[in-house]
Amino acid sequence: MRIDTRIIKSKQAVEGYITATPSRNLPIEEQARELFAGIRDALNSHNLRLLQERIFGTKEALGVSRKARAEAYGPLDDGLEPSLLLVPGGITGQIAGVQVHAVGGGQHPELLRLGDTPCGRIFRQSDGSYVTLSNISASPQNQPVKQARIAFEKTESVLKHVNACMLDVSRTWIWLADILSWYGDFNAVRNEFYTERGLVTNGKLNRMPASTGIGIGSHSGAACAIDLVAVIEPRKPIEYFNNAGNQKSAFTYGSAFSRASKTASPAGTTVFVSGTASIDSAGRTIHLNDAPAQIETTIENVRAVLKQTNFHDNHVVQATAYCKSPEIEKLFLEKWSDLSWPTLTTITDICRPKLLFEMELTAACAD
Repeated sequence: MRIDTRIIKSKQAVEGYITATPSRNLPIEEQARELFAGIRDALNSHNLRLLQERIFGTKEALGVSRKARAEAYGPLDDGLEPSLLLVPGGITGQIAGVQVHAVGGGQHPELLRLGDTPCGRIFRQSDGSYVTLSNISASPQNQPVKQARIAFEKTESVLKHVNACMLDVSRTWIWLADILSWYGDFNAVRNEFYTERGLVTNGKLNRMPASTGIGIGSHSGAACAIDLVAVIEPRKPIEYFNNAGNQKSAFTYGSAFSRASKTASPAGTTVFVSGTASIDSAGRTIHLNDAPAQIETTIENVRAVLKQTNFHDNHVVQATAYCKSPEIEKLFLEKWSDLSWPTLTTITDICRPKLLFEMELTAACAD
């Protein structure tokens, strides 16, 4: 088992980013017990409380993980389930890993609800509030495009309860089951919703969140589920990088997101680098059928975005590598093992059939 904990400290708060991956070749029950005991100990050792949490695994593994998590966390479990994300078994087995963002100092995060169901948390500070929402989705009985629209409307509804709106969102993660069959339709729904809410005006991007849209389904069976981060009355305005690094705006080819966003966070400043792949400045997929070249180009593109935001490798607190196949996951872990980023790898479809690899990351520094 590997537990990588990155701590950001300031006078205002402490933030902890935990990336936990299981020991290989163990039964999933043992993997889950180890993982959540390790996360519990990391949280307790720094006096942290959960802000946002994701578990990646097979359907069986997610069921086992829920039980192990409940047994391990005790009072750390405030009643909000993590995002439970379905991925095939990979190099570590049926559990790919767990990602946690936690906070300490001042008040504890408060639960946010959608109806009677916990769906997120808010961490209030004197100079702004930090909001996370997790696994916002609609009934799988609806068609995927309808599910997407309802999920966006639900996120907006929760934000309104804390006097926020979509213009306060700095980062989204969009979990899309069977992404290749309807990604174009999803983009149409998102573009329409963002235009209605003023994130896009006259075809121009105004305040587009950084985002990842990836072919991972939710344990609930929903075709579309949303996680997000919003910042209310931050110490400094959210910056959005529509063109960043080696790539131009994704909106030129129909995807409504910024390449990165930079925002105040509980203990300092955070940069969210969107899901990034082997796409050139004209929006074309490059290095077709060449996994090593796609991986190398993706990492170069991510680093170029980091550099533009004045952040560097040593600021990276969490990263996710999305691999098209087990062979590509193995290649990435073998050939790029010198990366200092705390990285969780998963196997999944990317948004284009010819893309073999995608990567996102979060970087942070204290004020």
